[in-house]
Amino acid sequence: MDKQQQYRRVFGHIDKNGDGKISPPELQICIGKIGGELSLEEAEMAAELMDSDGDGLLSMEDLVKVVESANEEETVNDLKMAYKMYEETTESGGFITPKSLRRMLSKLGESRTVDDCKVMIAKFDINGDGVLSFDEFREMML
Repeated sequence: MDKQQQYRRVFGHIDKNGDGKISPPELQICIGKIGGELSLEEAEMAAELMDSDGDGLLSMEDLVKVVESANEEETVNDLKMAYKMYEETTESGGFITPKSLRRMLSKLGESRTVDDCKVMIAKFDINGDGVLSFDEFREMML
């Protein structure tokens, strides 16, 4: 089952009346089923925030956008946590340096020289400053 089929299946479960739109009451019921609480007023506000065509209802596309943006945000947060494990904080901010990369790889049981780490960093060092910024790290990981 591909992603689109999964989205359609989930959408179909939430869209109780089968009209192709998720209404605030349907959203409220869905949140309740997964253990959350949402008043009708909160469901109306949520639907309004996520609604792309102004009808106060959520289309399949609206649901996909919300889910995918949440997944993207989660991925970025995970990458930020991983980056912090490798970075070395300096006066000018945090960067992954050859020494900090070597130190972390050593903790993970992988022995590398500082020169090895310089080569590894150089592959993804877009601006050529010899260290990895978070944006360069994200490009490397994605």
